Amino acid sequence: MKQSVLGVMGAVGRLILSLLLLSLEGKLVQVNFESVTLPESLLFVSTLDGSLHAVSKQTGDIKWTLREDPIIQVPVYLTEPGFLPDPNDGSLYVLGGKHQEGLMKLPFTIPELVQAAPCRSSDGILYTGKKQDVWFVVDPETGEKQTSLTTSTSDSICPNSPLLYIGRTEYVVTMFDTKTQELRWNATYNDYSAPPYDEKQDYKMAHLVSSGDGLVVTVDRESGDVLWSQNYGSPVIGVYLYSGDSLRHAPHLSLAMETLRFLTFSSAGNQADAHSTLKWSYQFVKEQATAQTQLPRGLTLARIDGPLTAEVTVRERGECEITPSTDVRYPPGSINSQKNHWLLIGKPYLANLPQDAFGYKNSTESITGGESLLLLHLKDELHLVFLSLFFFYFSEENSEEVHVGKICFSPSEVLGHGSAGTFVFRGKFDDRLVAVKRILPECFEVAEREVQLLRESDTHPNVIRYFCTERDHLFTYIAIELCTATLQQYVEDPSSFPELSPITLLEQTMCGLSHLHSLNIVHRDLKPRNILLSGPSALGRVRALISDFGLCKKIPDGRSSFSLRSGIPGTEGWIAPEVLRDNPENKPVAAVDVFSAGCVFYYVISRGQHPFGDALRRQVNILSGEYSLSHFMEDLHDDVIAQDLIEQMISAEVESRPSTACVLKHPFFWSPEKQLLFFQDVSDRIEKEPADSPIVVRLETAGRLVVRTNWRMHISVPLQTDLRRFRTYKGNSVRDLLRAMRNKKHHYHELPPEVQETLGELPEGFVGYFTSRFPRLLMHTHAALQICAHERLFHPYYLPPNSPSRPEATGS
Repeated sequence: MKQSVLGVMGAVGRLILSLLLLSLEGKLVQVNFESVTLPESLLFVSTLDGSLHAVSKQTGDIKWTLREDPIIQVPVYLTEPGFLPDPNDGSLYVLGGKHQEGLMKLPFTIPELVQAAPCRSSDGILYTGKKQDVWFVVDPETGEKQTSLTTSTSDSICPNSPLLYIGRTEYVVTMFDTKTQELRWNATYNDYSAPPYDEKQDYKMAHLVSSGDGLVVTVDRESGDVLWSQNYGSPVIGVYLYSGDSLRHAPHLSLAMETLRFLTFSSAGNQADAHSTLKWSYQFVKEQATAQTQLPRGLTLARIDGPLTAEVTVRERGECEITPSTDVRYPPGSINSQKNHWLLIGKPYLANLPQDAFGYKNSTESITGGESLLLLHLKDELHLVFLSLFFFYFSEENSEEVHVGKICFSPSEVLGHGSAGTFVFRGKFDDRLVAVKRILPECFEVAEREVQLLRESDTHPNVIRYFCTERDHLFTYIAIELCTATLQQYVEDPSSFPELSPITLLEQTMCGLSHLHSLNIVHRDLKPRNILLSGPSALGRVRALISDFGLCKKIPDGRSSFSLRSGIPGTEGWIAPEVLRDNPENKPVAAVDVFSAGCVFYYVISRGQHPFGDALRRQVNILSGEYSLSHFMEDLHDDVIAQDLIEQMISAEVESRPSTACVLKHPFFWSPEKQLLFFQDVSDRIEKEPADSPIVVRLETAGRLVVRTNWRMHISVPLQTDLRRFRTYKGNSVRDLLRAMRNKKHHYHELPPEVQETLGELPEGFVGYFTSRFPRLLMHTHAALQICAHERLFHPYYLPPNSPSRPEATGS
């Protein structure tokens, strides 16, 4: 990878990286690569999977790797209350349970808990701990382990060259519940013995590491130049130097990839104060990290032996009470405030956190267990503050093929991840290639409901097909149709799908959603990642398929809404505002899917934009109804049509949103041939109507904007000449413009060659000639003729009044 990985960042990226480095405290030493020898020429990079890579200071290339147990080893399944360890220092965060509403930090780390053990908590939990030290004696040239020194082993050493002595400590903590007589939780945390970074060192390299993968970017602190970058395949926990015959911490700054990109682009327009902003942000985070995390209330810890744990107050009875700190909450009224917003965001990883984590029930994807959780305070006079917390919840997958009933798959072929710890693998069902969805036992009920809804709805060509369900003692496995990509991947790389039409994909998506709604099924999690693209058929056709029924809800007959008692469904940034509003009378209906679909429509048409802005502010903008369709241009026919539809779909007012059936009738999906036929039918219908009839009045109201004052002034000279030969047309009349279009269409083959050449071929060229000059004509005419929707002539263009699929009939 080397410098090419970040070479594209250009001068702005280099400037921002340089400024970031200024936030690293202390003065650092310059390294003379030509004069140093092993091990001084090496850096040591510790990763989450347990690897310790010896890498070149010059290039980042791996010289050798010492492979040990992962830094953190925890149970595969997360119970409630559950514990999430931070691999950086062994800090513990507790999730759920009666003591707190969300995710909270405990006032002790795993090493401190092991030191305090044996101890018990007031809620009946017994803690036991074990500490095991080991020294690895390693050849610095090859990385070959000469021996390991522990309390029980101490082999003799016959070194041929100087050796490295690397200390590592394993901490094991176990929790036993005296009430249930069961093992509650256990964890193993490994830490390399290394003194903290000496601020007096003069080390001029600094390392930026990604909290989500193994990327390390090493930068010259003074110039901001990227010296090298490497990806070590697993999140980096520590970077070390070898000095004084032992490892020593080297300064490194952990950033989410999204954070690094955001800082790069956001600061580009205001470089003058970027330095002070970034330095202030880093210092604020460093000093306030503890205060930004809520601690559990009401939990006491009795110390039987061992040292006192920090932030625990000893009572007279010998028990200790954990002191709570500042809650992480949204200040009252901040959702509607224009000048004071708190945002909590993060990228999903493997663990799933409940929807009320952090005490904010209106968050979903942003708190689905992240490699980084970012607390942002947005104020007119303040910049962004980033608080990164790292939680990793993982299990070591078996690479051998798994057979369960008629389903088989390889755990190494992961296609994707879902909510609640769900994995999707490539597999087979009766020798048919399928996707295998593996679901945790805690979600068996959800899996049953998903399978039931799939069976009920998968007869439609635009709904993912279901094949089979199998179970073993660990998981439920669902075999479903194997697809080639998601709609998100299509938008991010359309060149990989050159034959696909975005409008066709959106129409198919809406057909699938309309099918679900006809069965009283509300999807509740529609987003680009949950719309899949099938493999090509025998004729080479690809279908858009609605997938991931984990949050689907079947609305009972006689009802039109669903309850929110089980939590907020959906993914942050795609959730309709009525779902998030704290209103006991709030009973969302199927229109929540139409809102999400409207966001998806704009995302596809604009090639990746979102109507409610970037991910940092998106859900707040949804709640306040602030959207922007800046991709669209007012003088383009296609944009006028698309904007009309999307604005209806993302309306904050539920009753204003069209049903899925209404969406499918919208001119957005009309071919040029259907558009021209509609213009002709309208002209025929109003030909004999008096000027004061309701239809003509509606058509001519605000017509001057449609015809651009005088439509005859905006057509070509040959067509103007031809029109004057037969009759008089009023240039300010919409009806006369439609009449002219109809007459020239009927007599197209009788027109002079120069007029035919001007108008273009039927129907595409002909209708495009007029709609390009009068981009509002179609939508204006369609709205005016809505009063004729009940007439048979207009059934192809409108849903008839009182149709069960119209929004006024169902509230959806």
